[in-house]
Amino acid sequence: MLQFSRKVEYGLIALKHFAIGPRGAIFTAKEISDEYNIPYDLLAKVLQKLARAGVLVSLHGVRGGYTLRMKPEEISLATIIDIIDNEKPLITACGCEDTECCERFDICTIREPLGKIQREINTFFQNVTLQKIL
Repeated sequence: MLQFSRKVEYGLIALKHFAIGPRGAIFTAKEISDEYNIPYDLLAKVLQKLARAGVLVSLHGVRGGYTLRMKPEEISLATIIDIIDNEKPLITACGCEDTECCERFDICTIREPLGKIQREINTFFQNVTLQKIL
């Protein structure tokens, strides 16, 4: 089953929070954690990853926090998932290109159709932006 990890879900909640707020608004991990009942430590790590990747800007100091660097329509779900989980959403573990990774490679009857579906899923997540889930 294709399912987002908790980290991706929390990241999407936080990014939506940034996106619906005033442009340039600064929010702390603590504020978002408290508002949505998200574990602070996990959310802080997710926000740090998003900042390192350039989706958010991290501001230090007394009035520090995070703000969106990119516009919601510029941030694809595929990018968010890849940044947070370092992988693409997969429908199957089969992504083999040769016989070294699967003993049934030559006789597999589902490799091609599942590969086509996987490419369509990849395209879908690339085309769905944060703006579309606001």
